Amino acid sequence: MSKHNHDGHDCGCGHDHDHEHDTITLSLDDGTELNCIVLDIFPVEDKDYIALLPEDAEGEDSEVFLYRYIQEDDGEPQLLNIDDDDEFEAVADAFDEILDSQEYDDMFDEEEEEEGEEEEEE
Repeated sequence: MSKHNHDGHDCGCGHDHDHEHDTITLSLDDGTELNCIVLDIFPVEDKDYIALLPEDAEGEDSEVFLYRYIQEDDGEPQLLNIDDDDEFEAVADAFDEILDSQEYDDMFDEEEEEEGEEEEEE
């Protein structure tokens, strides 16, 4: 299973973890099932990948799982492990860039909201 460190609910992923999200249930190698929130589906070098966060994830050391994502003709998603280290590194870097971009966008949105509130007070 592909893993990526992720900082809990204040993760900067652009999602409010208190609301409903698309979810996927992973069947793990030991036979257990893990419900995960779909954080994003994103392209890297003409292939699609998916970032998943376990629903019960808490704390700063929560892990995001990264998989290759294929949409089957019947509409069912297929998740494939990323076995190549170089491919995994490229996918992890791309996901980090998405998080950084969303954190920047969130900061910019907060500044606009604060400015709007100040103008209303005047």
